[in-house]
Amino acid sequence: MTDEDCIFCKINAGDIPSEKLFEDDDCFAIRDIAPKAPTHLLVIPKEHFTYLTGMTAGFQPVIGSMYNAARQLAISEGVAEPGYRLIVNQRDDSGQEVPHLHMHLLGGRKLGPMG
Repeated sequence: MTDEDCIFCKINAGDIPSEKLFEDDDCFAIRDIAPKAPTHLLVIPKEHFTYLTGMTAGFQPVIGSMYNAARQLAISEGVAEPGYRLIVNQRDDSGQEVPHLHMHLLGGRKLGPMG
């Protein structure tokens, strides 16, 4: 998939309408269209980037921006204090559906143990 075919790149470019809940120079956040919890947000880097295995030192500040966005969103969504989960799926076995790096922020109910 090229970045021209990527749904997240199209959302970032404004070609597909979506409410951005957060945006800075490095990333943006939207609500997941198929939520798995009352709060289910996606934090997405603006630059098309697929897998962490290809990460260079130059991309590390973007990862920091994604975590900063998640922190701010958890507070604004009211899930910071009761607790929330951050998930980054990588490749098919993990269930990654869109081949563009993104972080899921889930909360709003007791999520239970992983596994």
